[in-house]
Amino acid sequence: MIETPYLLFLGDAPDQLAAKVAQGIKDWRPENSVGQLRLEGCGADVGLTDMTLEEGLAAGAKTLVIGVANRGGVISDKWKAVLIEALEAGYDIASGLHNLLRDEGDLAAAAMAHGRTLFDVRIPSVAYPIANGEARTGKRCLAVGTDCSVGKMYTAMAVEKSMVERGMKATFRATGQTGILITGGGVPLDAVIADFMAGSIEYLTPDNDDDHWDLIEGQGSLHHMSYSGVSLALIHGGRPDALILCHEPTRTHMRGLPHRDLPSLEQARDTAMTMALDANPNVKMVGISVNTQHLNEEDALAYLAKVEAEMGLPTVDPFRQGADRLAEALAAV
Repeated sequence: MIETPYLLFLGDAPDQLAAKVAQGIKDWRPENSVGQLRLEGCGADVGLTDMTLEEGLAAGAKTLVIGVANRGGVISDKWKAVLIEALEAGYDIASGLHNLLRDEGDLAAAAMAHGRTLFDVRIPSVAYPIANGEARTGKRCLAVGTDCSVGKMYTAMAVEKSMVERGMKATFRATGQTGILITGGGVPLDAVIADFMAGSIEYLTPDNDDDHWDLIEGQGSLHHMSYSGVSLALIHGGRPDALILCHEPTRTHMRGLPHRDLPSLEQARDTAMTMALDANPNVKMVGISVNTQHLNEEDALAYLAKVEAEMGLPTVDPFRQGADRLAEALAAV
């Protein structure tokens, strides 16, 4: 088990989105987050106290968590110097990057020399089956997106929280490194061999009570040329009964692909529903979750009202407004 609390390492993250791992841990497990460590030039801030390694230890931190999700999951030499220093100081290190800590010889040697542990949460720990597409008992809701990093995990966790508060049976099912670090379990979907991705989601969301909802963390976008494979695997493996469409309205292009425009909400809805209906002919689109962090309150509320009128679905920003209306929509399915 990864020891808590954490000192969250933001490194030289170029922007706030790049620090979404740290932001998620801070938002959903604040009791496990003593502070943040940022390098010169860091463009992110999750609102915790800036600390040195020594200050983090004094505050009780046990593990340095790499809170950055950069493109390709690269561990730079600049980062590595800090990570080795952390191991020498007495920290364990946890990471969800594609580049594994254990595969970096100098990090592995430092961990062994100082009796510390390297946790790579993006390594599948189960021999997942190949998907069979068979119906399962219980209900499942999948967050789908117009792009990467638009709030699919936050939406699923917010809906779970609202449902549990209402006395409903609900479980958040993590499919990425942030969710796994928050909850302690899940499937690192983008590290699963392609033939077994859908099967891993079947494994993650097994038979359950008829009135139990699995809130499945979405990944990528069916429209994103880099990551659409994991998005489709979630639909086929999750065989969802309900979809929630997630969107960030100020994007000028797909994240990481400046030559690609975002799909319209209507296009994203229709594409997701076409694929989901093939997996489950009874699936419904029940709501829209909009990340309005870059809009002021007035503009955000106006945008939400406009989308709701145009799409005919309850439309909320779970951060500003909570997810009660989305939970109500699921209760009606």
